[in-house]
Amino acid sequence: MTRINDRIRSPKVRVVTSDGQQLGVLGIREALAKAQEMGLDLVEIADKANPPVCKIIDYGKYKYEQSKLKKQKSKSATRMKEVKFRVGTGEHDYNIKMGRAEGFLDTNHKCRFVLQFRGRENAHKELGFVVLNRIINDLKTMAQVDQAPKLNGRAVAMILSPLPQHQRKRKFHLFHGELIDEDDFEDDEEHDDHDHHDDHPETVGENHDS
Repeated sequence: MTRINDRIRSPKVRVVTSDGQQLGVLGIREALAKAQEMGLDLVEIADKANPPVCKIIDYGKYKYEQSKLKKQKSKSATRMKEVKFRVGTGEHDYNIKMGRAEGFLDTNHKCRFVLQFRGRENAHKELGFVVLNRIINDLKTMAQVDQAPKLNGRAVAMILSPLPQHQRKRKFHLFHGELIDEDDFEDDEEHDDHDHHDDHPETVGENHDS
């Protein structure tokens, strides 16, 4: 919690004005007096320093700016996009899905690829790894493996993260059109990926638009 004015406990503080002017180390009473003269607040911004660093600013405005900054960081945090496949996904749909995946990666999103097994496919789960390894190879100029293909119940999944922008080269961006298999993408929904503790991913499906 940020301490301000008479809540600051240190007997001495290093004081900086709102325009960055260094006033040096002052006794807390003198620092408070200077803040009051300016009609502003004395705000402790670095309590671990010795002595703590305080800034003479408008605390209300400071709180607003900090809140705004926090929201911006939250928005810019890595989001996870999800692309679904099946063992029998045809070449047409595969190309469209890969084009969309490239689009996600090219806008700096990580991608979670999921292949779900149905019915008799559960007896041949090795085919799921074949498909995902093909995806890894096809996207090698766009992404790197963040989480290797892993079997989880009736599905196998992996996570790819984008390469640095200057290394990316798209392969599928010319493929457009309607998906033949209409239910491959779900509506937008929140999704927590427990296998990847570094992010708080949001599973985002893609409607079958052109």
